[in-house]
Amino acid sequence: MTERRIEIFDTTLRDGEQTPGLSFTLDQKIEIAKRLEDLNVQVIEAGFPVSSPDEQKAVKEITRSVSTPVCGLARIKEGDIDSALDTGAEIIHIFASTSDIQISKSMRTTKKDIVKKSVQSVKAVKEDGKECLFSPMDASRTDLDFLVEISKAVEEAGADMINIPDTVGVSRPQDMEKMISAVGEYVEIPLSVHCHNDYGLAVANSLAAVEAGVTQIQVTVNGIGERAGNASLEETVMNLDRMENVYTDIDKTKLFQISKFLERLSGIQLPPTKPVVGRNAFSHESGIHAAGVIQDKNTFEPGLMNPETVGHRRRFIVGKHAGRQGLQKVLTEAGLDPSDEEIKDILEKVKNISNNGKQLSEADLYAIAETELGKPGEDQLVDMDQVFVMTGNNATPTATVTAAVRGKVKTESGNGVGPVDAAFQAMQRIIGEEKKIDISEFRMDAITGGSDAVANVFVTLEDEHGTAAEARGTGDDIVIASVEALLNAVNLLARKAKTSNVS
Repeated sequence: MTERRIEIFDTTLRDGEQTPGLSFTLDQKIEIAKRLEDLNVQVIEAGFPVSSPDEQKAVKEITRSVSTPVCGLARIKEGDIDSALDTGAEIIHIFASTSDIQISKSMRTTKKDIVKKSVQSVKAVKEDGKECLFSPMDASRTDLDFLVEISKAVEEAGADMINIPDTVGVSRPQDMEKMISAVGEYVEIPLSVHCHNDYGLAVANSLAAVEAGVTQIQVTVNGIGERAGNASLEETVMNLDRMENVYTDIDKTKLFQISKFLERLSGIQLPPTKPVVGRNAFSHESGIHAAGVIQDKNTFEPGLMNPETVGHRRRFIVGKHAGRQGLQKVLTEAGLDPSDEEIKDILEKVKNISNNGKQLSEADLYAIAETELGKPGEDQLVDMDQVFVMTGNNATPTATVTAAVRGKVKTESGNGVGPVDAAFQAMQRIIGEEKKIDISEFRMDAITGGSDAVANVFVTLEDEHGTAAEARGTGDDIVIASVEALLNAVNLLARKAKTSNVS
């Protein structure tokens, strides 16, 4: 059979930004668009131009900033279409409600009027020389005969593609396949699909649509979007990758990178168990699992997907379920060479601590191991002296940090969106000449309740060579705890680099 190319239509900047409480700045939108372009998505839906002057400007600027075709959204209204056309976007995405409940309660009109205005809108877009994508909104709750009727009408009017949306996420894969097949039997132009995740089936429904013949899937990075979100780009792409005779042009090695970038930018933290890109996606703690993966990664990882495939990394977690082989590998990579008896003693202590409910970071583990081995800690790259933070209602958060770097005292200041970010910026300046680092993960867990809660701050750093280190800081002052975590991670990263002979 001939291979089918499935286009990836990304709507992170439109439907994704409709996530309750989420708003991107213009600069952030342009940066996201550039990263999507680098990922090789086929279409970037940049926004809903008529919704505000700022939104129209954003779509226009994104269109100018990337070579990937940009799409603007419009209702079947003349003002909407004019606003979208004025942005210069190559594709105009027109939508109209087609389900009985939305026609009567939301649109307050008739099916006949919906068809008439949809045809007029498609013609207006085509007269301007633009590509037209039409969506019968709430298609999965639309009478199938009417769905076919309006699809045929917009095709005859000149639409280039019809998108079938599961707007409220109620479809099941078998329903989706039936719906796509029914529409595809009567229209010749390509079909697309847009699935929401209200029942957790957005990706499954998208794959069913591919089985039924669609050539394009609409997705968002990390699955963000209205309510429970959309089909996630990373999960959809990796599932398409294992379907027979199907491929995409997506650079899969950049999936983890763009996921973490959007997580930091949006502030929407991914669950550790998020498929493909979650912190635990390729983490192994169980002794049986870790031992198996050390022998052959395919024993307890998906055969067609490993961390390198998506730009992620494999981690061996040492906790209450850990085994000797996993512990041995982690310590060996840190430059420690414990004997079998020492491994047994270290593992016993780790399990005792974990059984008491404490979560261990890499830095904690190495401290335990060094104590058991009777070895002093390595010389620190950075030794903290003091941190001063200033913030207020009308002041830009500023932090000043004094620390010794290889014995030389330095003082640097940094500004940020908050006091923690400002402290991070100052720390990065202090160590910038010694080591280039990127904060790939930052999370905080409250240990106690109340306004005086003690918190654990976890930071994961990566250097320019891809070496990663995770460390923790604990305290009732979040800024100080964050700086402590960063300091511990920097020193651990320097130690790892030294062990691996990376300069």
